[in-house]
Amino acid sequence: MWERHLGCATAFSTVGSVRRLLRVIIASGIALATALLVVAGTGIFVVRHSIPSYDGTVELPGLDADVEVVRDANGIPQIYADKPGDLFAAQGYVAAQDRFFEMDFRRHVTSGRLAELFGKDALETDKFVRTMGWRRVAEKELGLLSPSTRQYLDDYARGVNTYLDQHSGSGLSLEYAVLSLKGTEYHPEPWTAADSLAWLKAMAWDLGGNMDEEITRTKLAATQSARSINSLYPAYPYDRNEPILPTGSVAADGKFTSASPDNQARRPMLTKDFLKSLDTVDKVAKGLPELLGRGDGIGSNSWVVSGEHTTSGKPLLANDPHLGATMPGIWTQVGLHCNKFNPQCPFDVSGFSFSGLPGVVIGHNSAISWGFTNLNPDVMDLYLERLDGNGALYNGKIEPLKMRTETFKVAGQKQDEKIIVRETRHGPLISDVGADEKQTGELAAKGKSPVPYGVALRWTALTPGRTADALFAIDRAQSWAAFRTAASMFEVPSQNLVYADREGHIGYQAPGRVPIRRAGNTGNMPVPGWDPKYEWTSYIPFEAMPTEFDPADGIIVTANQAVVPKSYKYQLTNEWDYGYRSQQILDRIRAAGKLDVNSMAAIQLDTKNRNAEMLVPYLLRIGITDSFDKQGQDILRGWDFTQPADSAPAAYFNVVWRNLLSLTFHDQLPESAWPDGGSRWFEVMRNLVVQPNNGWWDDLGTPQRETRDDILREALVNARAEITTKMAREPSNWQWGRLHKLTLTNQTLGKSGIGLVDKLFNRGPYELGGGSSTVDATGWDASKGYTVTATPSMRMVVDLSDFDKSRWINLTGVSGHAFSSNYTDQTDLWVKGQTLPWAFTKGAVESTRKHTLTLTKPGS
Repeated sequence: MWERHLGCATAFSTVGSVRRLLRVIIASGIALATALLVVAGTGIFVVRHSIPSYDGTVELPGLDADVEVVRDANGIPQIYADKPGDLFAAQGYVAAQDRFFEMDFRRHVTSGRLAELFGKDALETDKFVRTMGWRRVAEKELGLLSPSTRQYLDDYARGVNTYLDQHSGSGLSLEYAVLSLKGTEYHPEPWTAADSLAWLKAMAWDLGGNMDEEITRTKLAATQSARSINSLYPAYPYDRNEPILPTGSVAADGKFTSASPDNQARRPMLTKDFLKSLDTVDKVAKGLPELLGRGDGIGSNSWVVSGEHTTSGKPLLANDPHLGATMPGIWTQVGLHCNKFNPQCPFDVSGFSFSGLPGVVIGHNSAISWGFTNLNPDVMDLYLERLDGNGALYNGKIEPLKMRTETFKVAGQKQDEKIIVRETRHGPLISDVGADEKQTGELAAKGKSPVPYGVALRWTALTPGRTADALFAIDRAQSWAAFRTAASMFEVPSQNLVYADREGHIGYQAPGRVPIRRAGNTGNMPVPGWDPKYEWTSYIPFEAMPTEFDPADGIIVTANQAVVPKSYKYQLTNEWDYGYRSQQILDRIRAAGKLDVNSMAAIQLDTKNRNAEMLVPYLLRIGITDSFDKQGQDILRGWDFTQPADSAPAAYFNVVWRNLLSLTFHDQLPESAWPDGGSRWFEVMRNLVVQPNNGWWDDLGTPQRETRDDILREALVNARAEITTKMAREPSNWQWGRLHKLTLTNQTLGKSGIGLVDKLFNRGPYELGGGSSTVDATGWDASKGYTVTATPSMRMVVDLSDFDKSRWINLTGVSGHAFSSNYTDQTDLWVKGQTLPWAFTKGAVESTRKHTLTLTKPGS
């Protein structure tokens, strides 16, 4: 679910914002001062000062009655209250206890105010976020929400602010103690409803659209033929990997006509200056903090089976979103329970949420369960705009740009910084952001166009919506009809929703605001903003969005693969995952017989590499005479293509795979387009390997023309040398996990490069199995190395016959405090593929009670 390319395992991306930012901090003496604190007698107090008490009684203004917070040994809170207002106020208080620094950091990102905390090196990121206007959109959304949702958000904020009134500085989080050593006075401001809503914009950014691919395709078009580009973006293999809904089309009544969209990709005007403009946009966009962990190897699995496939006769539902590996983990676990479940207090729900956001995002209530994976529809388009001063050409006329001034406070700097944000009818001019971008228009004026070019972003998330209403409505839903009604309000980011209920029903729904484009605009490349034929005409009606209820085979699998067959009337996206994970899950389910919770969890841990299954036969046909090199090739013989951490064949194959991609493509593609090795590249290589003389095989750096077998042989030989250097001479000593390691890195201070500071906040490394586009999706970027960049951020299996038999696990723990026992207490279990019991009913929660905190109204 919440995933797109969400990745990198840190809060900042490859632009290097973290490293520059931390140089400032280190130069200010923080690293030294931190060392002194740890060594000094006060160090233990400081590092433990922020760890909250989970027991006792605390006053919380505005409560109607006492609220009980019960925690188990893992610190997972189950909250019991008489009224929704009390329930969400308590959730806000608990969230601030466990994760306030993370919440505060996130709201600074989403409001474009990182420079207030970290100084000028965060300013470029702030400018980009302000240009898009995430916070402005969130504030507009408040007025669209139902009165109850708005009240829940305010109640949550009240709980957070009560905790802030009671704690400050190092008492809030160790990160504040470290930052205070810089000499900057900082006091967090009160939490607001808009702070929570702005987080939805960050989710939408990481999970929606194909802007990266639009830019990459356009850059490739400058040097590659359309045929070559198409070979790098193969069609979805419907003949091998089934879509989520194998049949379906839009009928005359709008609910399902078989008519494919008549759209043709258009090559944009590839002037040198236009390409430079795209470079700057790409650079700044990738510089955004990746709060959900946007990056390489991302995908998610969710599936549901009906009672005919289970030992209990009731459905089972599984979900494991694959997101970037951050510290603390992306998710936090919580239970929200009305003491008396009724229309006045309609919440009895448990699952996973995000700090700073009230309610439960994924989980189950007393009647239904649901899971998410990312639909990844194309909801972003880049428009090339012809600018004339503060106007833009459209349909033969110059339209005035909308303009506003944004002001930035910068830590360590007396003077504020200001920018002017300009918007066309299509959206903000993101090419204006930063010093380089400001020159883009001037540079373009010297090119073929008589007027400057700008690049505007049109994106569904920049239109205010009601996704927050949808989340609370899902938490309350007691039936398929209520669930679909809730889903109809889920506008961004579009997700694949799977459903099961205690009555035995299962279902699928695709929600979201997905644009319908005029003919000629596929959304694959930037389009001329001055030409009306490239406009969006409307959005796909909710009733026409793909849906299914109680399918005949009793199985629904979503793993980011194609949703619908080619006959579907509308274009959702051209950027499906290629279905290697989804087909493996389907095959496992169909071969399993009757399933229970444990067998569902076992499928989540499947490490079979279907790419290796295709490619290894070709590798074994290559003649190698050198005995040393042949040892590597021979270890692939008899391999079952699974990739546990201790696998020698998996280690060697993945080194071969990385070398093969490099040898085949690096000489002909720009570095920004080098293969990451995920499912698209599985499909590219599957098509290419049956063409032994294809031009991609040729190494442009040599005088001769290489063929497929030349490159396969070189990849095998190079991999043998590389793995020997990195690991051992004897193949029996090779292990995939020794290359494929995960380090959990703190989002802000964990990449200081100073060992002591890093050790305060980071954990690992952990040796993992799995890999990119395996069901156990521990992603890695083949253009960079073998390090894990994305993981199953949590795993859950829900048993609809008895919720207390369900299982769950988080990547880290519920606490964001570096020295809390709940900081990474779930990680060792997660690495081993184990899960925790998921207590839901009051009796089950009582049996795991470890701590009790009572929240009471003042004076009671």
